[in-house]
Amino acid sequence: MVGGTSRDYILNKIIDDYDLVSDATPDDIKKFLSVDMTFAKYGTVRYKYDNKKIDIITFRVESGYVDSRHPSKIVFVKTPEEDYLRRDFTIGAIYIDENYNIIDPTKRGVKDLQNRQLVVIGDPLIRFKEDPLRLLRAKRFIKKYDLHVDDELKKVMHDNLYLLDNLNKDKILEEKKKEDEIGGKKNYEF
Repeated sequence: MVGGTSRDYILNKIIDDYDLVSDATPDDIKKFLSVDMTFAKYGTVRYKYDNKKIDIITFRVESGYVDSRHPSKIVFVKTPEEDYLRRDFTIGAIYIDENYNIIDPTKRGVKDLQNRQLVVIGDPLIRFKEDPLRLLRAKRFIKKYDLHVDDELKKVMHDNLYLLDNLNKDKILEEKKKEDEIGGKKNYEF
């Protein structure tokens, strides 16, 4: 498990976001599961089980975000320790294996989750320029998990809101819908 699945598992919340990772490639996975291959070139397939959508993502390294959203180069790798470097936030790089052992390559993801702190992996400016949708994901995570943001990160987020202009409007609406579904918690404004 990874991402929201791991976060909700650790916090004993109802899991409604199913993200799994594997060293199996999309072509390997389709040999034994009937999956939607729409985003296979990015290492992601979707499997439906018991009316639930499960994203299965191949461990990967990414580079060259030329369109402000998608990497132009993807290399499949074998371990969480290689994969986590492409992820946006420490709380999104917590992996849980098939034996429910926690793998925390950042050495702080679980602690940040428990302390309700949003921390970017790597340079925040680079992460947000790679994919501006991360700004809206940050806002949603802040709201959902009642996270704190230090002043430096707040400034980077605020100063780079213009990057959202590079995104497909449907992706923005989709992310805002996810945020709205969280419910009555206070909204975070940059």
